[in-house]
Amino acid sequence: MKNKIIYLVLLTFAAVNSYAQVGKKEVKGNKEYDKYAYIDAIKTYERIYEKGFKSPDMLLKIGNAYYFNAELEKAKKWYDELYASNPDQEAEFYYRYAQTLRAAKDYEKADAMMAKFGEKSGNDSREEIFNKNKNYLEVIKKNSGRYKIENAGINSKYSDYGPAYMGDKVIFTSARDTGNFSKRIHTWTGQYFTNLYSSALSEDGSLSGVDKFGKKINTKYHEDTPAFTKDGKTVYFTRNNYLDGRGFDANKVTLLKIYRANLDAEGKWINITALPFNSDSYQAAHPALSPDEKTLYFASDMPGTHGLSDLFRVKINDDGSFGTPENLGNTINTEGRETYPFISDDNELYFASDGQPGLGGLDIFVTRIPSDNGKFKAPLNIGEEGNSPKDDFGFIINTKTKRGFLSSNRDGGQGSDDIYKFLETKAIFCDQILFGVVTDEDTKAPIPNAKLVLMDEKFNKIKETVSDAQGKYEFTEVECGKKYYVNTSVEDYETKEPAVIIGSETGKTELNIELKTKTCRVKIGDDLADCFKINIIYFDLDKWNIRPDAAVDLAKLLDVLNQNPSMKINIRSHTDSRASHAYNKKLSERRAKSTKDWLVKNGIAADRLTSEGLGETELVNKCADGVPCSEEDHQLNRRSEFIITTL
Repeated sequence: MKNKIIYLVLLTFAAVNSYAQVGKKEVKGNKEYDKYAYIDAIKTYERIYEKGFKSPDMLLKIGNAYYFNAELEKAKKWYDELYASNPDQEAEFYYRYAQTLRAAKDYEKADAMMAKFGEKSGNDSREEIFNKNKNYLEVIKKNSGRYKIENAGINSKYSDYGPAYMGDKVIFTSARDTGNFSKRIHTWTGQYFTNLYSSALSEDGSLSGVDKFGKKINTKYHEDTPAFTKDGKTVYFTRNNYLDGRGFDANKVTLLKIYRANLDAEGKWINITALPFNSDSYQAAHPALSPDEKTLYFASDMPGTHGLSDLFRVKINDDGSFGTPENLGNTINTEGRETYPFISDDNELYFASDGQPGLGGLDIFVTRIPSDNGKFKAPLNIGEEGNSPKDDFGFIINTKTKRGFLSSNRDGGQGSDDIYKFLETKAIFCDQILFGVVTDEDTKAPIPNAKLVLMDEKFNKIKETVSDAQGKYEFTEVECGKKYYVNTSVEDYETKEPAVIIGSETGKTELNIELKTKTCRVKIGDDLADCFKINIIYFDLDKWNIRPDAAVDLAKLLDVLNQNPSMKINIRSHTDSRASHAYNKKLSERRAKSTKDWLVKNGIAADRLTSEGLGETELVNKCADGVPCSEEDHQLNRRSEFIITTL
């Protein structure tokens, strides 16, 4: 039964192409189809099909009739025949066909149908989402195996779904036979109209006993999907907009509205009132409250909807009035169906969608509600066992006990929809914190008040913070497995922008950052090459002339000496161990003098510079006489140093 409630918006169907040989029976089926009396339509169409009468339009309508009743495998049979007879169909056909193929676990052909859907649909967000998530089955597999699921023990042979917490009870929706003398049958599903029922909730998550709930709330038409305040004194719920013979839209279709009621001192529900943003022109259903009970989430096809039904939220003011409904945006909503929202105490938004990549039919997804009212992040499919190839929806969870309930028409149930209890054994979100200490590269002392800007791999700014008195910093809610850059700056230090890849499991990732001072602190005896990152001045074998690459580094040294006119330095040149000691001594002296002459030529007073050649007496490695070494190892010994003698 839930399909009338869950799908919310009914498509406007194409005009009927009647075939003369089909006659009145197909016309009757079309009328029933257009009234959304899908069970009767199926019977009529299938009877004339068995007699050999069929048309492409009829095949499509039988398939759609099963599709809208969430019997996806039966819908696939008719879509198969239609596609075999004519592969050229309207865009939406390919999307529905893909859903039925997923239900049959034919994912390869389903993906092929999604490709055709993309070719036909033009600018449809479902195509964009599919193209961005072509590895969706791998993602679903990664998220799977997190739920231990069992039958909730309160199901009937009819449709049971849409549970909600009310203290130590669970209130749910059912189309079960209540034994009333007058029984109203819904022609869409062939089941009784739904009412709300109550079952006792035990500490281990079990349900026991079923009683009808709220005499004033239940009517002879549909009620479903309640949401209660924590004190149990206010309820929001969905109801057919057909009371006292009124409530049709312009197409004579009964729509859905959200109502609110209060519990009086005697335990009776009073002040049953339709919410002000309802309309006779569109549907609103499936209310859900935020943890602080200041925001109501719901599903609707009101103006501004992206697809067949979208998720909205509206502020609940302190006086009980409401703000303006706000669409949750295209990260959540698609041209398909988004419905059945639920907000956990951890501010996680769970909902059902057939527009996001899933296993078939409606799948359950989850995302976090941004604390700053910013943009939602892409939702995650909760995986199997939470989802199945059929419709899965109506998810609720107690985040403290990790126990909850969901609704599904998966194989093995008792009715068309059943309620399942579950235990969540592993969280879906990977929670990582990026942390570290900012220190001075030379002294290792912590640097307070450093500004740190977290950027994504495209260098877009995400958030920023400042290091504390101990130089410590922290970024919370960073994404697992993602690459970030941390732009780090503070006065008198060079800015640094190290990259970091966050760990793939829940935990912390450490990134310590060392900054180099812009004004190098030096003392007599220090080597300017170390302080100012001046590369060692290398010489070619048996040469003492200044190489072009060395001139670049000497220009840096020249600038340091010009900026510090009292500074004096001793230029020390070295050779490798090849040739005799006497020869290397003279060679190193010529190299030191060559370096000194270059600096004097470029404006440094000669009395600020001394030079000496040390030959091969201070090798930096093992490459002494007779020791075999590579040319690269010998090159390390052919060098010059710049030792400060006066400041």
